[in-house]
Amino acid sequence: PEDPLVAGIYDFFKNDPELQHIMVAGPSAAGAQLEGSKAFSKRFMQRHNVPTAGYEEFTDENYDAGVAYIKQHSLPIVLKADGLAAGKGVVIAQSTEEALTTFNSMIKEARFGDASKKVVIEEFLDGIELSVFVLTDGTNYVRLPEAKDYKRIGVGDSGPNTGGMGAVSPVPFADDAFMQKITERIIDPTVKGLKEERLTYQGFIFFGLIKVNGEPYVIEYNCRMGDPETEVVIPRLENDLVELIVLMHNGKLNEAAAKFKAEAACTVMLVSEGYPDSYAKGKVMTGFENVKDSMLLHAGTIIKDGHVVTNGGRVLAITSYGKNIADALATSYANAEQINYQGKFYRSDIGHEFK
Repeated sequence: PEDPLVAGIYDFFKNDPELQHIMVAGPSAAGAQLEGSKAFSKRFMQRHNVPTAGYEEFTDENYDAGVAYIKQHSLPIVLKADGLAAGKGVVIAQSTEEALTTFNSMIKEARFGDASKKVVIEEFLDGIELSVFVLTDGTNYVRLPEAKDYKRIGVGDSGPNTGGMGAVSPVPFADDAFMQKITERIIDPTVKGLKEERLTYQGFIFFGLIKVNGEPYVIEYNCRMGDPETEVVIPRLENDLVELIVLMHNGKLNEAAAKFKAEAACTVMLVSEGYPDSYAKGKVMTGFENVKDSMLLHAGTIIKDGHVVTNGGRVLAITSYGKNIADALATSYANAEQINYQGKFYRSDIGHEFK
């Protein structure tokens, strides 16, 4: 829901006398710039000493300076369209030539329209990624279970990025000491910074993080939950989410204490053959009655002529609990085999490093 948040749906409700009583879990348009503008978020992190990769920002006006910056920069190098680009606005260039071509296409050829009128170029951080989530009322917050998702289409993190092919929670390498670093160095200064800058923010903050040599850095902020991370985060949350949102609305999240289930939760995403590029729709799905011990969360599906048929790239999320990640994954993968449709595909190595 990043588009409506950045466009100001929170403000729309709060500025309408007939609608302002409705609870909205989301930031104001000003607060949503944390996700809506990469340059804004990087400057925000600098102002509040939140650890992140070094960067510079460029537009058509200083295009030549951007070319020079790329030519002298170490590789790989990361180029990000400043605005929203449906998750496709980030390129990790392995060569100077690729970086220059990408930079030209973003700014000169408007590859992402207005979103790439400005480009953030930053150093590449080599580490392992995870996602951390909080719900904040603008002053207080509760931290939700952390997760790790798998974005690339192919086994071994190969091929193009997708919306997400699976996720696991908890994240084994995020021990208490590491999570304390995240809290003190990233979450606390972010929430405090929003309040100091009077950016109205009542909602979720999704911290896209990377662990480099034992230290956490912010790759990006999102102003909402993620998919498929939500499919493992919410099942592990023992609290009633609605009750937390009511406390958020009333500015009383200091009265809440998040409680997590001890079990692991793991999600495997079934997709359409060809995704994330072109793919067929309308394939009849069967086998639902054979699924046991998993939650089936429909994504790209519709009912047609009494049958469930595919209607998108990511079709169905299969989420399971287990005493550990391996146990939960075994259940999700067993049930992935029970669902059938022409062109079914899924990654076979979700959570492989934690088994």
